[in-house]
Amino acid sequence: MEQFETVASVALLLIVIVSIWKIFSKAGQPGWKSIIPIYNIYVLFRIAGKPGWWLIFVFIPLVNIPFLLIVSIALAKSFNKDTGFGLGLFFLAAVFLALLAFGDAKYIGTGGGREDAEKI
Repeated sequence: MEQFETVASVALLLIVIVSIWKIFSKAGQPGWKSIIPIYNIYVLFRIAGKPGWWLIFVFIPLVNIPFLLIVSIALAKSFNKDTGFGLGLFFLAAVFLALLAFGDAKYIGTGGGREDAEKI
């Protein structure tokens, strides 16, 4: 049973990594940025149209929850998805990241537009 849990965890991790790589590519960012710890969160915030300095709040317990919820919804909207999809990204990240990555979603930009994300 323990071996199954390990295999399932590794499979889930690979799905998330590949999905985020694909999302970065759709947003015009090099996929390799998605595998660099901490920097990948910064780039994801910028793709979602949120300020990069919000990264600081990710490391503060309980404070990070509303910020990550806001970013999840903003990320969904930057790919022309609704708030419900953003809530799915927050609560069921692996599933909704894969849907965003491999579905028909196109990056439309938010806030300052696509140009902001390209300056990263």
